[in-house]
Amino acid sequence: MNDDKNNYALLSSPLRAGGLIVLGGGESGVGAAILGKQKGYNVFLSDGGSLKESYKQELLANNIEFEEGGHTEEKILSADEIVKSPGIPEKNELVKKIRAKGIPVISEIELAYRFKGDSKIVAITGSNGKSTTTSLIYHICKVAGLDAALVGNIGYSFAKQVAEDPKPLYVAEISSFQLDDIKEFRPDVSVLLNITEDHLDRYEYKFENYINSKFKIIENQTEDDYFIYNLDDEVITKKLETLTLHINQLPFSMKQEVKKGAYIKADQMMLKIQEERVSMSIYDFALKGIHNQHNTMAAGIAASTLGIRKEKIREAVKTFESLEHRMEYVATVRGVDFINDSKATNVNSTWYALESLKKPAVLILGGVDKGNDYSFIEDLVKDRVKAIVCMGLDNKKIHAAFKDVVKTIVDTQSAHDAVTTAFNLASKGEAVLLSPACASFDLFKNYEERGKKFKEAVKEL
Repeated sequence: MNDDKNNYALLSSPLRAGGLIVLGGGESGVGAAILGKQKGYNVFLSDGGSLKESYKQELLANNIEFEEGGHTEEKILSADEIVKSPGIPEKNELVKKIRAKGIPVISEIELAYRFKGDSKIVAITGSNGKSTTTSLIYHICKVAGLDAALVGNIGYSFAKQVAEDPKPLYVAEISSFQLDDIKEFRPDVSVLLNITEDHLDRYEYKFENYINSKFKIIENQTEDDYFIYNLDDEVITKKLETLTLHINQLPFSMKQEVKKGAYIKADQMMLKIQEERVSMSIYDFALKGIHNQHNTMAAGIAASTLGIRKEKIREAVKTFESLEHRMEYVATVRGVDFINDSKATNVNSTWYALESLKKPAVLILGGVDKGNDYSFIEDLVKDRVKAIVCMGLDNKKIHAAFKDVVKTIVDTQSAHDAVTTAFNLASKGEAVLLSPACASFDLFKNYEERGKKFKEAVKEL
């Protein structure tokens, strides 16, 4: 108990000016604070909301000053440098004041990069498929016996990993929000999967701003580095036409053969990067669906740039298990399959989910709309969806979009009601697909909680 008292005394001591301020006390913020403290910075963490108890304990254990439930502006505006949580938008009033004062603002991945030493980074971004592709690359690395860490937007702080358990290789999922505040961050291998309209509320509703944000992943790369990208994505290829790059470019495609990179022809994936060539039947891929053929090609190329042998790539691609909340099979109840795709927080993700379904479905949609254009999935809904169950507080937009496409649209406001309603609407040999196309904050803390509640409700049937 004495140690705790001493730590609380430290927290209530007079605030010192300057130093490194960390704004936001989530996974990335706490990780940044721990790394900053370890490297000798005078660190102070400030969160406008409440901190998780586990994060508080980590801060206390590391003797890091913090506050929650509000910000001490005088302290923050006297900082030498600020690490801003990716969740805090530029329109935030405190951020505006920080920018007006000209205080340098960086992201947690920039701080991690600063202290990663000689370690290599494979960084993956894109509007959809980031988590799956990042996890697949990490799985290939583990199968090949490489000492790697899985970090970034996927759940474990890059900065905390560098502080507590540094590795020679980091496989990092990177969001546009994390890229917005990089300065020198430079991955050895960058992967850009696709770009579709998402998070436009954070980018002044200008698609070009979001595109530019995604492309920041390559802005510091040199001729020693690799850039893996989707040649079938028109947004990416149009942007590339405007750029002069001095990076090793490795495209992947399902529409054309490439000299270097990867392509699929006659149901065979061909990888050509180093001396070694890899060919593999798409029917051996653990991940199913056209979008996952893109993800698997990207992962295979990344593995080849790391010198991983083709036998190991083949083995890993065959043995990979898909992620929780991403097209996750939950159970079959009286002939009805239940699939949890709670991670689908935009329309494009739901398009991918419907595209990979091979049976009629009852689709559970809804949540916090991020400016969705549902016409994008209209044809697939018409072709594969027999009923829609809305799970959200405001479902007017969904009703308006699909009233002439689907006969049955039902409103619910909990996972339990949504699952029960969907089960009653589905017939044997069909599926119930949770792929909401929306954020989850109206009824849940995050998409993970939404997915867990869905699975609990299925088990109660």
